Amino acid sequence: MSEVSIVIPTFNEASSLERTLHQLSILKPSVKEVIVVDGGSEDETVAIAKQVLGSLNQQLNIQILCCEQRGRAIQMNYGASAATGDILCFLHADTWIPDDAAAIIQDTLAKPSVACGGFISLMTGSRTTRWGISLHNYLKTYYAPLIFRPHLFFQGLRLLFGDQVMFCRQRDFQECGGFNEALPIMEDGDLCLRLVNKGRIVLINRIVQSSDRRVVRWGSLKATAIYLYIGVLWGIGVDTNYLKQFYQEIR
Repeated sequence: MSEVSIVIPTFNEASSLERTLHQLSILKPSVKEVIVVDGGSEDETVAIAKQVLGSLNQQLNIQILCCEQRGRAIQMNYGASAATGDILCFLHADTWIPDDAAAIIQDTLAKPSVACGGFISLMTGSRTTRWGISLHNYLKTYYAPLIFRPHLFFQGLRLLFGDQVMFCRQRDFQECGGFNEALPIMEDGDLCLRLVNKGRIVLINRIVQSSDRRVVRWGSLKATAIYLYIGVLWGIGVDTNYLKQFYQEIR
């Protein structure tokens, strides 16, 4: 059975990381390791990771790495280079996965025709579920490649994004060159465009929950408009360094 390494890039995730790591400790089956890659947090993120490492040492194999450069693509590549599992799973610190996630990932990639997978993401807060935005993000997985890369869509391309908890084989990830570190955003969609040459990309019919903090800050209409705007411009080839200005970090 292939073993799963989970890579979590962090920057100022003190409010989310402890819950995420504790949740990973109850996965059945367990994963081989969890690699937290911090990009220079200015809050208690690293201290919390170390505290959880001490308390869960027998339940969860946690590595804490500090990356000299900040950036999701850079940090995830750094974590992937340290991973020893056959499968890489990239998880945001504010996203929570089902208890049987490792088994789902292993079963999905047991099919040779599948190169990459992800989950249906529900955007949730403490008192609400963002059904509208969650539905749009689900549909975007299909309509974006159909509109902008139709030849690849029929080859098996689906566009997955970070809050959908992407996973793939370590071998395929390395052969594709990993995440493009020159991209400040959309590094996940870019990887899908290369992984589809290894096999189909699939959306699993299971739910993960992601924080709605960005929607809380922007509001539902603005958030939907920004997601749509960035997606369309990226689809027609606009430079991601220009698009980054519309998608600032929110903590």
